[in-house]
Amino acid sequence: MRNLLLISTFVAFVFSSCSQDVNTNVKLKSDLDSVSYSLGIDIAKSLERGYVDELNYNAFIKGIEDVFNEKDLDIADDQAKQIIQNHFKQLRDAKIAGNLEEGQKFLEENKKKENVKVTESGLQYEIIKEGEGISPTPTDTVVVHYRGTLIDGTEFDSSHDGDPATFPVNRIIPGWTEGLQLMKEGANYKLYIPTELGYGERVRPGGAIEPNMALIFDVELIEVKKGPESTEE
Repeated sequence: MRNLLLISTFVAFVFSSCSQDVNTNVKLKSDLDSVSYSLGIDIAKSLERGYVDELNYNAFIKGIEDVFNEKDLDIADDQAKQIIQNHFKQLRDAKIAGNLEEGQKFLEENKKKENVKVTESGLQYEIIKEGEGISPTPTDTVVVHYRGTLIDGTEFDSSHDGDPATFPVNRIIPGWTEGLQLMKEGANYKLYIPTELGYGERVRPGGAIEPNMALIFDVELIEVKKGPESTEE
């Protein structure tokens, strides 16, 4: 039963992604059915987060059969773990490098647009609507509506399905902190944020934002709540 969770979920992923004839028309009638299906969901998401999109089906099945049939392994257990670790690192490094290059290319082209302005830090922004109220400082709290997308247009977060979001200006990603201070109450800006002003190489929960991704936020500054060290101009 050693490594049963990993093995079972890997099987589910391979069965669902390979070209072999597999019967996936399964009705979940028992606890075992539900557990098995849930394991499949879990490993598929884990592999997706690890950027695995290709496996050798036959070699994979041989590894499973050798373990369950207690055969001598072609690769020692410790060595297998190291191979997996190295492979996942290579996949992650490649993805990080690719995301960085893709983001830089996008921002290089984006800054050529007539309405896009670029700050010294590399933040790009576009004024959709100018405001007339006060601008926030780092010690202030803001009330905003926003929509966050990847550079391909995929939405990963939005406040528009509910109430506006409220948060301190100095407790968010640097691109937001800088961009908000350029705005006045009532303004609507689009912020184009390079990875160094965003989440960098950090992995965000949910998996939509991958390491080193450039991000786009459409931000409406509704209200500035002055902090204890701020004074209204």
